[in-house]
Amino acid sequence: MATLYIIGTPIGNLGDISFRAVETLKTADVVACEDTRRTLKLLSHLGIRVKMLSCRAQNEEFAASKVIAALNQGQTVAYASDAGTPALSDPGATLARLAAKAGHTVIPIPGPSAFAALLSVSGGRDKTIVFEGFLSPKAGRRKSRLRELMALDAAIVLYESPFRILKLLGDIAEIDDNRYICIGREMTKIHEEYLRGPVSEILADLAQKKEQIGEFSVFLSGKNSS
Repeated sequence: MATLYIIGTPIGNLGDISFRAVETLKTADVVACEDTRRTLKLLSHLGIRVKMLSCRAQNEEFAASKVIAALNQGQTVAYASDAGTPALSDPGATLARLAAKAGHTVIPIPGPSAFAALLSVSGGRDKTIVFEGFLSPKAGRRKSRLRELMALDAAIVLYESPFRILKLLGDIAEIDDNRYICIGREMTKIHEEYLRGPVSEILADLAQKKEQIGEFSVFLSGKNSS
């Protein structure tokens, strides 16, 4: 049986890619990826030329059959999502499951993750962390899920776009305006920024800006955390 490598790639700074990830990409027969254009930029930066295969969330099961066909031929395949670790709010889980079910070896190549990076600087003291990723863009569903999550004695990590970050923080403040949060914006990139404090204060700071730029990761402390 052949091997499928699930590779964590940089969330911004290309210098964050690991030596092991580079070597795996160099020696792979095929690189499957969420967006061939995005991964091609990384491969070009590394001086790697290899056959590529699209494997997006929208076609993951179909693309997985092509990946498994390559594995059945004895080829080594590496999979990378656009940024960070696959299967954390990115495609990759379906491919890993189907490849393993087909009898192939599935190996992780650990690497960058917005989730882990934010936790490391959040200052949170919670022992239990719930990773929720992106909430529903629909206000009713988003608020309902937030109430459920914020009732837990656990920290929560969310992802949000610049277009909805103020709405998300407003919903959180409506439930508990003193809840401690840490926001990471444009992590590892040129305009990297971290905001920490009660959600009401962070919301007020961000609301003063003309526009929100970049992707946001949000750490939200548990209800009994101090």
